[in-house]
Amino acid sequence: MEFLHQLIFASDAVRLAILGGVCWLLAGLCLLFEQLRVKRRKVDRLEAVGWVPWTNLFMALAIIGGGCLAMSLPVVLGSL
Repeated sequence: MEFLHQLIFASDAVRLAILGGVCWLLAGLCLLFEQLRVKRRKVDRLEAVGWVPWTNLFMALAIIGGGCLAMSLPVVLGSL
């Protein structure tokens, strides 16, 4: 309960840092899913092909997450 209270009343920089971390986590998942799609055994199976552009999602989430972390870094480091 204390964590939720701190999260609600956190500064904008802390929230931005959390958002950047979540974006990087999702980017890592996109990278993993792209590797799984590339290494599939049967290419001719329709249900195994996939249609999600994992590489584009990875790049977008990595750039957004890096930007969020870079913008929040001075305030977060200053509060330590």
